[in-house]
Amino acid sequence: MAATTEAPTYLGLRGRPLSLAVSTVATTGFLLFGYDQGVMSGIIGSNHFANIFEEVRDDATMQGLVTAIYEIGCLMGAMFILGVGDLLGRRKAMILGGLIMIIGATIQVTAFPGHAPLAQFIIGRVVTGVGNGINTSTIPTYQAECSKTSNRGLLICIEGGIIAFGTVIAYWIDYGCSFGSQDLSWRFPIAFQSIFGLVVCVSMIYLPESPRWLLTHERYEDAERVISALRGYDLGSEETQIERDIILDSIRASGFSGQKSTPVKALLTGGKTQHFRRMLLGASSQLMQQVGGCNAVIYYFPILFEKSITPGDSNMALLMGGVNMIVYAIFATTSWFIIERVGRRKLFLYGTIGQCLSMVITFSCLIDGGQSSAKGAAVGLFTYIASFGATWLPLPWLYPAEINPIKTRAKANATSTCTNWLFNFLIVMVTPVMIANIGWGTYLFFAVVNACFLPIIWFFYPETAKRSLEEIDIIFAKGYVEKISYVRAAEELPLLTDEQVEQEALKYGLIDTAARGAVHARGPAGVPHEKALSEKSEEGGSREEVEN
Repeated sequence: MAATTEAPTYLGLRGRPLSLAVSTVATTGFLLFGYDQGVMSGIIGSNHFANIFEEVRDDATMQGLVTAIYEIGCLMGAMFILGVGDLLGRRKAMILGGLIMIIGATIQVTAFPGHAPLAQFIIGRVVTGVGNGINTSTIPTYQAECSKTSNRGLLICIEGGIIAFGTVIAYWIDYGCSFGSQDLSWRFPIAFQSIFGLVVCVSMIYLPESPRWLLTHERYEDAERVISALRGYDLGSEETQIERDIILDSIRASGFSGQKSTPVKALLTGGKTQHFRRMLLGASSQLMQQVGGCNAVIYYFPILFEKSITPGDSNMALLMGGVNMIVYAIFATTSWFIIERVGRRKLFLYGTIGQCLSMVITFSCLIDGGQSSAKGAAVGLFTYIASFGATWLPLPWLYPAEINPIKTRAKANATSTCTNWLFNFLIVMVTPVMIANIGWGTYLFFAVVNACFLPIIWFFYPETAKRSLEEIDIIFAKGYVEKISYVRAAEELPLLTDEQVEQEALKYGLIDTAARGAVHARGPAGVPHEKALSEKSEEGGSREEVEN
């Protein structure tokens, strides 16, 4: 079959411009995530909001419920992707998630007195959460599967960091609208998120599906077209087919080749692929992000300021909260410039040390209860949010998306996201209770928790920087076969070319035969012959080309 020089395009784009478009839409999805996370902070305690929803007036428990119920919706959305994400695909899931978020926002802003407004608003919050859970479970996987090895970490870190920018936008829109009319003060900030949702929905109609998802569903021609478009290769070029074959090897190595939806039990397997360990690594990063105390700082910074530093001046407390969010966003960009140079492991460790020391400063300054000491506590919170924004904010979105193998990536990433939302809800609900009952002990607790992260990261988190997704499979096979720690396996394994990845996969028994024969051997409709070649090899047959 002669190679064609046709240049595939999506939205009229190919190569770097198309990859940039994919990243822009993915980033917009996380900007929407950050915005929706932060939009309630400036609304829930306002009189304008309480005039419509009387049940929340001066009721901290009800305010907490209205805010935190969103996380339950997010958990439901993540569980939905855990169940059907492999069948639905990355592209359709993102369109669905954006659409559901728009519907949820519409339900919220159309709540009016006399028609059970709080019940309607809570339903809207849950619906919006479902859409966000779908998106946050899907977008990092989509980005990882469409990116080059050289910039995958940067692009997903930009997604994670952009959460902070969404939160900043929400915070200052809330603050500006608080000076407007009763309806403007809360309806506009909630409705505004629909713009981001529309960008995601409409753009994904025209952007490509993940090539790795297409190959797991045996849509070979579509996958080759997407690979060619994303990399700027000619359709039918050898570069396109080599990249396709490397992905096919990874699918075969997973042990679930030919299955369009990976069974949940696959997440619990060990052996050379180490699915269970890799799922735990990704999920534990999301768990540690939440129990490290980030929401205790982000949500309750204005409360600390108003009660301890600027008593009675709620406007100043809100302004300082806004400044804190700006610091948060600035430091969130730091990881963009160092993620590939420093690596994931070191950033996890540096961030944990920074968070731990910041919590030590905070609780130490709050012990005597004086106003001057409380200013020292504010410094501790500022350094905490700086450390968190530069490390623990983006990394737990990157690590699960790349540490898990292709066949379990969607389900494992959804499991990680479920973990995030479950513990997010827990921390948001218990932090006010902890602050009310043990005061500065809350920050002592988070300091100890952060200290506990250090040995876990040091002994169990292998480095993945500058590795292709298929190379990471080799790290775990090497550790299993040679019976060494996976951290050491990552350190010992040199960076590999595509050809070396296939050689190492054969060496460690991840695959029995290479898919490289498919580069020139093609069947009807361009379907590669690697399956037939593998079957012939297993039967003791020759590696001759299969006849059409």
